[in-house]
Amino acid sequence: MQSIYLDHAATTPMRPEVREAMAPFLSESFGNPSSTHSWGRRARSALDSARERAADALGVPPSEVYFLRGGTESINAAILGQFWAAHAPDRPVTLATTNIEHRAVLSSMDAAAAWGARLVRIGVRSDGSLDGAGLDEALDPGTRLISMMWVNNEVGMVLPVDEVARRARAAGVPFHTDAVQAVGHVRVRLDETPVDLASIAGHKICGPKGMGILYRRRGVDLAPLLYGAGQESGLRPGTEDVAGAVGMAKALALAVDEQEAEAPREARLRDLLMELLQQGIPGLRVLAWEAPRACHILTVAVPGFEGDALVAGLDQKGVAASAGSACDSGGTRRSHVLEELYGSDLDGLGTVRFSLGRETEEEEVRRAAGALKAVVRQSKTEPMAGL
Repeated sequence: MQSIYLDHAATTPMRPEVREAMAPFLSESFGNPSSTHSWGRRARSALDSARERAADALGVPPSEVYFLRGGTESINAAILGQFWAAHAPDRPVTLATTNIEHRAVLSSMDAAAAWGARLVRIGVRSDGSLDGAGLDEALDPGTRLISMMWVNNEVGMVLPVDEVARRARAAGVPFHTDAVQAVGHVRVRLDETPVDLASIAGHKICGPKGMGILYRRRGVDLAPLLYGAGQESGLRPGTEDVAGAVGMAKALALAVDEQEAEAPREARLRDLLMELLQQGIPGLRVLAWEAPRACHILTVAVPGFEGDALVAGLDQKGVAASAGSACDSGGTRRSHVLEELYGSDLDGLGTVRFSLGRETEEEEVRRAAGALKAVVRQSKTEPMAGL
């Protein structure tokens, strides 16, 4: 049986157009963009063009786009860059974020706290609403940064980034968004949403792994985390990965250009998968169903199972899914996201995250639904590991 890949929230296959765009800079056009000879000039021209293409896709000036090594580095550069730019022994720095962020955000916040930052955590409910008291505290004009993900990577919830960004702008508080799961699935135009910093990862949009973008609005002060020869305007020194930047920009442009047509298609497939699973699995719960959701993520909870056992059963039947964030896989405890949104309400239920991509077809969705139903039926007579 041909395998079915429904774990696009973990990573995506690189598009042929992206590989083709990168190919010359992995072979004959190998120059260092800082060199002044012809090889270097060709590399510099390609890097500049990639920056312009990425900026155009996001609706921002090229000077505000920085190529970094993935989404995690971009997030670290935004959060810790803000912290170190403001840090002083006699001046406490307040940073704020929600309780359902990616580990890259939460770990960056915890690192800043270890160096003296004061953290404000904003609660999030399963319907997507925010805790008002936490948000009001975060919007205090003394806050140095609010970081809020655009789309949650575990349940697909769309957070109110536009609303909070506008309130933050009015309060004079810099605002960062982790847009890693948003690009290509919801409309992301940084000329329309008043964010000051935004993080994007290439491998989530059919681009190269290890490449990311940090959007930094002009005038936003960031301290660099690395030091060297001053590439990327000093924010990310080190010889630039021209091939990676070209591939990143190509993938971003394609994802943004196709989002308006692709998102409704993925949403239809997500809803079909949901309906098929609800029809065949008694007691199944769809997580975050009452909240605004991105088109590509469906997370369900099945009574009487552990998520890892369900994922293993699906894998045996040729379906790739996950029990949650790939970055947290292997743990035995409920994730911090599910704990925040549901707490003990999920006791005795195992979760599975299906995440769709541009290659996903209806026939694959139907087969995946049949596979999970078969795993559940099989367990009634053949106990599975972890149950």
